[in-house]
Amino acid sequence: MARDIDPVDETYFESTEPGTRGSFDASLLNEPVSVLHTRTAPVLSMTATVTDAMRAMQRDRAGCVVVTEDGTTAAPVVGIFTERDVLFRIVDRGRNPVQLPLADVMTPNPETLSVRSTVAYALNKMSVGGFRHIPVVDDQRRPAFVVSVRDVVEFLVESFPREVLNLPPEEGATVSRTREGA
Repeated sequence: MARDIDPVDETYFESTEPGTRGSFDASLLNEPVSVLHTRTAPVLSMTATVTDAMRAMQRDRAGCVVVTEDGTTAAPVVGIFTERDVLFRIVDRGRNPVQLPLADVMTPNPETLSVRSTVAYALNKMSVGGFRHIPVVDDQRRPAFVVSVRDVVEFLVESFPREVLNLPPEEGATVSRTREGA
């Protein structure tokens, strides 16, 4: 016999298994950013062109490029160039990206996180600053990796898979088949 489910009764989704989370666990926010599944962003020099940056972002499936003076991870971060910069500083202004140096369109001296920062601190910077990508640096401000909003969302989904992945479909919802459709 099928069980009738009250759509307002959330207890249906609560775990009855010992050791599983049934509600938000705030201790997750105290985890270091190193627990996130991050990717290393491409690192380019200030003299690299916007076209170089866009190709690197496409190649690495990254939403940003970290900029150092010499284009290596041995130098401190001096800027960040993001997909938003492509839209607002290049396309929107009718600029030609072929010979335009990153130094002219990057965000100089970007906000960064320490390799010792917590997930909560990353979320705070993203929320308050409106950032989608934040470079994580060592004590000499050299790039270690980049934290993206996507990394944080994936971490939370992995922490609460039953609560997020097992939801019933919304009435009338359609499923996008490509990343660009989201």
